[in-house]
Amino acid sequence: MSLIWSARAGARGGAPQVGAGVIEEILPADVRSAEAFDDLASAPLFAEEEALVERAVGKRRAEFATVRACARRALGELGLPPVAVLRGDRGEPRWPDGIVGSMTHCTGYRASAVARGEKVATIGIDAEPALPLPGGVLDMVSLPQERAHLARLADDRPAVCWDRLLFCVKEAVYKAWFPLATRWLGFEDAAIEIDPDGTFNARLHVPGPVSGFTGRWLARDGLVLAAIAPHADGWPETAV
Repeated sequence: MSLIWSARAGARGGAPQVGAGVIEEILPADVRSAEAFDDLASAPLFAEEEALVERAVGKRRAEFATVRACARRALGELGLPPVAVLRGDRGEPRWPDGIVGSMTHCTGYRASAVARGEKVATIGIDAEPALPLPGGVLDMVSLPQERAHLARLADDRPAVCWDRLLFCVKEAVYKAWFPLATRWLGFEDAAIEIDPDGTFNARLHVPGPVSGFTGRWLARDGLVLAAIAPHADGWPETAV
């Protein structure tokens, strides 16, 4: 279940609306999520969170507050009270004990997804605007075989921004990886194969607690989104 805040309602000064969400379409049933399509002017912060953005510009503070409002709404769906969502040493969100989660924000979209650790092993979500990557970026974030794969996908479905989607998937992979391994993962350390059916596979080229992930992707409403949320029971099937 996902709680969605309407940007149009916010622009009119009205109350947030509840309805079908976008990110929930690619998340399993054990995950709770909340999303917003604009910043919430009234989104409050805990004092500890305020300290993290006390010198930030207004736009940065607004997106920081909104994505944490999403996190608290999602946590509330798990029956948890509002808590501060602080940052770890690498900027990763720090969740309550027993909770796994992920957050994302880009132009026009903010979202958070959480689950209980006994149900879901880890979560990685990312959203990006459905626009081609700036020139030269694809070569920096992809492997040669990935670029060849993207070219084939583009021939079949040119309407999808496959290069941006690849970047989005790699971001989701890192967010799912870091809580398990607590160390850096470079763009070159994950080989991604995207399937047009809305799924993807990621094979990791570094030793660690897992050798890969599977996930789902979606292109809709001017966005590309990717999500990883493996069930905890019997996972991982293969470990390095």
